[in-house]
Amino acid sequence: MSVIAIPETIKSEMLRFLKKNKKADLITTYLFFLEKKFNLKPVLFIRDKMIYQSREDLIHRLEEAGKLWRETEIKIQYGQESVNEQSKKIYICPFTGKVFADNTHPNPQDAIYDWVSKCPENTERVGGLKAKRFLVSEDFDVIKNYIVKRKEPIKKIVFSSAVTGKLFNSKEAVIQDFVQNQLKNIPLEEVPSQNRYQIEEHFMSFIQTHLEEGKINAFVETLANYDEFSAFVDLWLEEEREET
Repeated sequence: MSVIAIPETIKSEMLRFLKKNKKADLITTYLFFLEKKFNLKPVLFIRDKMIYQSREDLIHRLEEAGKLWRETEIKIQYGQESVNEQSKKIYICPFTGKVFADNTHPNPQDAIYDWVSKCPENTERVGGLKAKRFLVSEDFDVIKNYIVKRKEPIKKIVFSSAVTGKLFNSKEAVIQDFVQNQLKNIPLEEVPSQNRYQIEEHFMSFIQTHLEEGKINAFVETLANYDEFSAFVDLWLEEEREET
């Protein structure tokens, strides 16, 4: 019977695993070994209820299929003009110069009342309360002094998540949100025995290939050569005899 190479670092990790999980059976231990040997980090894609070999594998597949992020263009508008060339009447705060126009605010008179009553620069008092004094003008020569041209809107390329539809400034931000909110790590030893989720076909093929009887027997024979694993090997062999 052939044996397989087990690096010292993995032997140490396996021993810690077995001491912590004293009832771990042969297949569970073997899957733990495979996870460490091939540096596997299985993840569950929660939305699709599918388990993949690794986060990187899943992200690559989604990007290749155009199912992770989409490039999109947005327009960024700057603040609304307080006064423009169509304004016919304006209401002005004499303390700060804040202005409301009849065509850019739904109720400019109420707005100016509210503004001057709360304006920190208003130190005038009437009966102990702030004065509600403001200025009004319908003279376009006055009005035009308050016209400030708004900047033209700019276009910007951003990225939308194909999973959630949310917008992000970069592809990296889309991927970070995807990893944080759509993925869940799952140990390899828990993957074959669960029945709640599907296993991605290439990952399933990998698992089936390495769960061949010959490879499992080679794993057992290799561990039998190490004294620190002999007790666990004896237990697995005893369990196998009882099952047969």
